[in-house]
Amino acid sequence: MSQYFDIGDETLWNPSNGASRMFQRQVAVFEAELGLPSGIGPMENDECQIDPAVFETFVNALLARHRATTHRILIALSEGFTATVLVLATRAGIGVDWPGLGSEPEGPRTDVQVSAVAGMSAPADGEVRGEELREKARQLARFMAR
Repeated sequence: MSQYFDIGDETLWNPSNGASRMFQRQVAVFEAELGLPSGIGPMENDECQIDPAVFETFVNALLARHRATTHRILIALSEGFTATVLVLATRAGIGVDWPGLGSEPEGPRTDVQVSAVAGMSAPADGEVRGEELREKARQLARFMAR
């Protein structure tokens, strides 16, 4: 069995029920964290419609949050979800703020890592992290059936 994530008549992703269920639960977590709707509608009859305008705002807010933290645990917890969302955004033709991901965040950083280990290095700079996230999304896209 599988489910469909669509924009109009175009299927962006056709995951298994288990992958779909986990993704939808993560969507709810990140909607709460960002205080924004994702544009990813409810699953009805194994189909979910995505509102591209709302989704674009959500995607770019997710990237801004990713850029604003140096907390390694938060980065690890959010990276897979963010990469999955980026695959959907790319397939939908959504305007992704890639240059913004590599730039310094506006305002103060959030959730800054306090190292428990002396000499622990900070995560790579924004440009490197942005390219790593892009590569992760490219790799995931190969496994995200349409």
